[in-house]
Order: sequence, then C-alpha cells, then structure tokens
Amino acid sequence: MMNVHDNILGLIGNSPLVRLNQVTKDIPATVYAKLESYNPGHSTKDRIALHIIENAEKQGILKSDSVIVETTSGNTGFSIAMVCIVKGYKCILAVSDKTKAEKIAYLKALGATVYVCPASVPADDPRSYYEVAKRIARETPNSVYINQYFNELNIDAHYQTTGPEIWTQTGGKITHLFACTGTGGTLSGSAKYLKEQNPDIKVIGVDADGSILKTYHETGKINKTEIHPYQIEGLGKNLIPGALLFDKIDEFVRVNDEMSAYRTREIALKEAIMGGYTTGAVTQALIQYANAHEFKEDDLIVLIFPDHGSRYITKVYSDKWMEEQGFINNCFHNYDQVFKTEIIE
Repeated sequence: MMNVHDNILGLIGNSPLVRLNQVTKDIPATVYAKLESYNPGHSTKDRIALHIIENAEKQGILKSDSVIVETTSGNTGFSIAMVCIVKGYKCILAVSDKTKAEKIAYLKALGATVYVCPASVPADDPRSYYEVAKRIARETPNSVYINQYFNELNIDAHYQTTGPEIWTQTGGKITHLFACTGTGGTLSGSAKYLKEQNPDIKVIGVDADGSILKTYHETGKINKTEIHPYQIEGLGKNLIPGALLFDKIDEFVRVNDEMSAYRTREIALKEAIMGGYTTGAVTQALIQYANAHEFKEDDLIVLIFPDHGSRYITKVYSDKWMEEQGFINNCFHNYDQVFKTEIIE
C-alpha cells in the first residue's frame, strides 16, 4: 500500500517545488516556488502546529483534557485546530479583526472557539490578540499556550523539515532563499539549516510597509513611527518575535499592500498558482530585489509560498475589495482590464 496514512497529519511536509516561468521571466536566474499549500491544512503552519504539539505531548505537558490556546492571523489557527481534532484537544484562538469572515468560519468549522480582537492597538494593549490569548490561557484550566512568536520549536520545525527539503530538492544548488516574516519561524529555521550547508546562500526576509522588522534588522532599534495599519495578513509585526533569527537573514525587502495584491493575482493569471496574499508579497520582494541586485544565469532562487488563495477569495481576488482599497484605479501596471469582470446586462 503506497501513499496511505493513518490520519490527515501524515500528509504534513514534503511540499513540492514548482518553477516559475512567466512572472519572473525578466530575471536571468532559475526561480522555484515551494508550495506550502500542499500541506493538508493548506499552509506552512501545519509543520509548526504538529511539531510543537507533539513535543508538548512527549514532555507530558498536554493531557487528555488539555485546551490549546494560540494567537493567529488564520493559518496557524487552521493547523492547530486540525491537529487538535485528530489528537482530541480543545482549541481556543485569538485573531485580529483583519481576519476575513470566511477564515473565522473555517476555524469554527474545525471546532475552534474564536476571539476577534482589534488589529489597530499596540501589541501590549490588553485588547490585542497577543494579550487576549495570554489572558485566556491564564484563566482556562488545563490550558497550554502555544506562543508561536516566542517558541523556539517554531524555528526547529522548519530546521528539521523545510530547510532539508529545499536543500535536497535543489540538489544543494540553491543560492537565494526568499520568505515572508511574520513570526519568523519559517525563514529562520530554513535559513539556519541551509546556511549550515552553505553559508554563501543569501537569505532575504520580506517585511510589510507598516511593520518594524526591516528597520530593526538594520539598526537594532524599534521605530514606532513606521507602524501603521496594512492589509497583508501574516506578514510583518509591530513587535519583535523571539522566533525570528535576525543573524540568519542577509537583507530585508519591504513591500506594500497594493503591489503585493497585484502580484498575487498575476501569479494566478500567468502561472496558474492560486496563492495567498503573501505569495504575491514574496514575489514582489524578489522583483524589487532584482531591480537593485544582479542575478546570474546559474543562480537558483527559492520562494516560499506560504498558503493557498482560497482563503483570500473575498479579499485580494475580489474586484470589489480591490476597488474598496483604491487599487484598481491606482495600479500603474495597467492590469485593470485584465482583472476586471465584465457583466452583461
């Protein structure tokens, strides 16, 4: 019997690399996307959810009546809820109000209790989803707080899986790794492993316009004046995550909502890959980076595409949402007619 598993968790990991041919045609290097949407929970967060929870089981931290609590922008919540169903734990999640209604419905369909918190408040505000999750964990008997932002197992999950997979899949020929930074675990763990194999590999972190990570990497200081609301979920932060290893990152590229949105839709249109908003963000970062750096023909670039576009149908893939943001009218790439829907009366 081949490709048969005892439960859905057996499908986590070993996501494929797919070459990009059209979106990156002006870049002389070979560019591959690692499609983390092939995990059963449709995102890279499946890896950390399983790794952290199974580690807690081995240490005897989790009991049969335990409640798992976490802060999430969506994907980690899906993954934790999925693992909790299989393993029999209850799940409570705190999300920001940037999270779309369909994501919340998805979490509830997987049995999670969901608290929606304002995204526009500081991280240390008692209403923030960080502080709400901490409070719930304190007040809930037999609870375990995953705390992905400061949990070293977040890094270790990708050190043990994502990094080795990329190294093997590219035959050790990878020269550049690009990945979005939210908690930082995906990029940090992958980078740590890859740089152990070849310290010359360039690791590029992707940050959001409205986040503090890029400036902190460059100066070691938090510039609170940079903080402002933005739409890309799971990218950037208004705090410094303990799971982000800045010393493993060579450079940060900051991207904005508008161009990341258009790039997400372009990838679907030209590569037939339905990726999430961060898929567009990491690709936009590569294109911006390529404008300032010279790639060679024998360079091999890997972009980590974190999740699936089905979770953004009413957001970045929605003409209505794009118009509400002012993106349709302001796009200087003149994609308006390509992405517009024509209605026949």
